Amino acid sequence: MTDKLRCLLLWAALLCGPSAVQAQDQPIGPAPDYVGSTACADCHLEQTQPWRGSHHALAWTPPTPENVLGDFDNASFTHAGVTSRFLRNGATYQIETQDGTGATRVFDVVGVAGIDPLQQYLLSPEPGRSQAFDIAWDVAGQRWYPVFPDPQAGPGNGFHWTGPYKSWEARCAECHATGYTRNYDPQTRLYAPVLTETGVGCEACHGPGAAHLAWAADPAAPLGPGLGSTGLTADLGASQQDEIQQCLTCHSRREALADGNPLPGTNYHDAFNLSLLREGVYGPDGSIQDEVYEGGSFQQSLMHEKGVRCSDCHDPHSGQLRAEGNEVCAQCHSAAGNPRFPTLQRKVYDSPEHHFHAEGGPGSQCIACHSIARTYMGVDLRHDHYFRIPRPDLASTGAPDACTDCHTDKDAAWAAADLQARFPDSPHRVPGYAGIIASARLDPQSQIEPLIALAEWDGPAVVRASALDLLAPLADPSTTDRVTVLLADPDPLVRAAAANALRALPPQVRLNLLWPLLTDPVRNVRVAAARALLDVQTDLSAPAARPLAAAMDEWRGALLSRTDFPETHLQIGGGALTMRNWPLAVQAFREAVDLDPQLDSAWSMIVQILAATGDTDGAIQALEAGLAAAPDSAELFQLQLQMGLPIVP
Repeated sequence: MTDKLRCLLLWAALLCGPSAVQAQDQPIGPAPDYVGSTACADCHLEQTQPWRGSHHALAWTPPTPENVLGDFDNASFTHAGVTSRFLRNGATYQIETQDGTGATRVFDVVGVAGIDPLQQYLLSPEPGRSQAFDIAWDVAGQRWYPVFPDPQAGPGNGFHWTGPYKSWEARCAECHATGYTRNYDPQTRLYAPVLTETGVGCEACHGPGAAHLAWAADPAAPLGPGLGSTGLTADLGASQQDEIQQCLTCHSRREALADGNPLPGTNYHDAFNLSLLREGVYGPDGSIQDEVYEGGSFQQSLMHEKGVRCSDCHDPHSGQLRAEGNEVCAQCHSAAGNPRFPTLQRKVYDSPEHHFHAEGGPGSQCIACHSIARTYMGVDLRHDHYFRIPRPDLASTGAPDACTDCHTDKDAAWAAADLQARFPDSPHRVPGYAGIIASARLDPQSQIEPLIALAEWDGPAVVRASALDLLAPLADPSTTDRVTVLLADPDPLVRAAAANALRALPPQVRLNLLWPLLTDPVRNVRVAAARALLDVQTDLSAPAARPLAAAMDEWRGALLSRTDFPETHLQIGGGALTMRNWPLAVQAFREAVDLDPQLDSAWSMIVQILAATGDTDGAIQALEAGLAAAPDSAELFQLQLQMGLPIVP
């Protein structure tokens, strides 16, 4: 038995012992069968025709002449000293490049990802594993280019194109496919994926279609449990949240709680843990920083609060905007208004009197001021879906400034003064939460009262949960009663964050407060409660024993579903540290560095645990190995100095 498999089995036994009960949110009875998008076309031609050429339909395609846009006519591209060649061998597209050992090999292209603005090509270093090659084709520029412009990670690095962070099965495929599970084997580190079709098809959003076809043939026939009135698992027209949560399945930055695509119609919070407004991911004002895929941004917006849906602006089948330019915004923001949103001020927005720029110019576009854009993957310009009022006065917090995005010869102070002169009595020039979050990131202890007040606010749940996330490490007793109230908050994001914010309380106090969350209707809340109660010892006859075991089972299942992620093993190691299980912690952190040798935080934990448990020789060897893998790690260098451990040249 390998160390990595032993680690997983030890973790399962440590966390829960035998399986407790079936997860509470499992569907009643088997899910209906998928039938493929082709089966939908006869009855739904109006929807399938625009879908066929959409980014969804072409998210993942086979490498055929119709799909491949890149230059494979013996083209070459050199980046960071590595030359890659793009070739044809009969009908087969090939890329000659450096493999995971540093040798030059020719790989067959086994798949195509995307259609615009870039196209990536999938290579298979070995059967059972596909990787997204990170020299991509710029569709508009008609050129090869590096998706990540920094110096290319070398062989053996987790960020090399053969490494775990470029795994197609782990990192990409589920949002480029329909009915997908990746079926990772932690012992072989290979995949046996199962899917209905490549590309985001009809059933990716509406649910498996077999029962729907049966309903269409005989509407009077009884439908199975868990199905809507037409035999589908998702009713996207039922409510704003039904639609948005289905879109968030892919259009959000999140941590999955199970393998592959959840059944369409599943509550988002039963399937995922949404990323909060953490440093490096979002700006302090909640603006986009790293790739967040729109969802977390939109949930902060006033539009979301007022009931706007994704499909109000985007046609869900073609993926295109409902109108051109400012007209998409003028569907509501105009003198005519929109009866669905009666509180919206009716006036002319698309005029120089509002935007102060020449008509038809780039500055006259609504998105220029209200939806900043950032470029990801080298050429992919994406707009922030918060749709905020420009706030150059918040630039001191680190928040971006839409004005100086265009007026690059000016600074934020100029922009703030200009807006102050134009709108001297603006009701929108309030501090907001950017200052609180920016200050808390630097010194959370100084922001305890503002953070708890922000968590109690009636604003967006993702912001309130983020405030609790910043409070969690502080363990301040003055907030306990107020955080406890939030355990009953209507929003699952806030309930889960509140559970995490109480994790420093004494074990029995924590159990008394959190055990109701162990039977919360939403899986993410139950898992958050389980994490916060990991070190609690409960008598098997206690009322909380059974729900605690069940919630622990769900957390274990979530972790075991993503053991191909190095960061999962950091979580396993952290859990083992909480339980003071040092051997398991070392095994988990070793699995993390096996997957990503440059993960210096894991090396650091290995060294510290071995040193603290008396294995000085092992600590020295681990430190040597860590520095060999990550020679520029300040964390490991500081650890060497602090511990006084010698390094053998």
